[in-house]
Amino acid sequence: MNDTQPVSREGIPAATVVIFRNGEDGQPPELLMTIRSKTMVFAGGMAVFPGGKVDPQDYTLGEQFGGELDVDEAAHQIAVIRETLEETGLAIGLSGEIDAERAHAARARLLELGTFAPVLEEFGWTPDLSQLTPFARWFPRNERIPRVYDTRFYLANLGTGAVDVEADLSENTHLFWTTAQGALDAAAKGDIKVIFPTRRNLERLAQFTSYDEARAHAEALPVRIVSPHIEEREGRPWLCIGDDHGYPVTGEPLDNVTRG
Repeated sequence: MNDTQPVSREGIPAATVVIFRNGEDGQPPELLMTIRSKTMVFAGGMAVFPGGKVDPQDYTLGEQFGGELDVDEAAHQIAVIRETLEETGLAIGLSGEIDAERAHAARARLLELGTFAPVLEEFGWTPDLSQLTPFARWFPRNERIPRVYDTRFYLANLGTGAVDVEADLSENTHLFWTTAQGALDAAAKGDIKVIFPTRRNLERLAQFTSYDEARAHAEALPVRIVSPHIEEREGRPWLCIGDDHGYPVTGEPLDNVTRG
């Protein structure tokens, strides 16, 4: 919401969240994805997870509610909570009296005020960062890319998922629930488009049969920066990542990569 966010030498700080809900009749869990507006500079028209840039206000709230977390990490988690409310209408990572009606009203106030702190105060909510689990951190160290995002990924769980979601229609045009494999299948058929990091994360998430399983995996694997690089395989350039980040697929031919 604010284009004056701090930019580190390592890129623009950003955060995104994989929101789970239970699948039906023992099916794999579903994940919330959004189609970004084609007018967006980054990943326009692509299917992504909710999230966005970290704002200055997020650092202030991170310092207030981060507990033992360092301020930078807490700010990224606050950003995920704020962006999710703004983009989808879901109130995640918060404690207090929360229901669909109050979440809808809080989203309207956030869009009206453009700042999160007064919304928290008005609705009597407190950030509960224990509801978020760090999952990954992607930063393409490519100096030729003019706008490089240093993006942290988190996991969150809605359980039954009996909630309404609604796209904000400015940054996003459509919200939908799908399994990780369902999103990969849709991409293979051309129904949606996914950029390289999203595809790799969907492949990783498709390994899990529940949120608890995904969270246990994330907690057992320390988050380290994933920085894609190009290497030659069988005479063709491939875009690749390291094989020690927990991803079952670590590369694809550069010609096949969908760019943001």
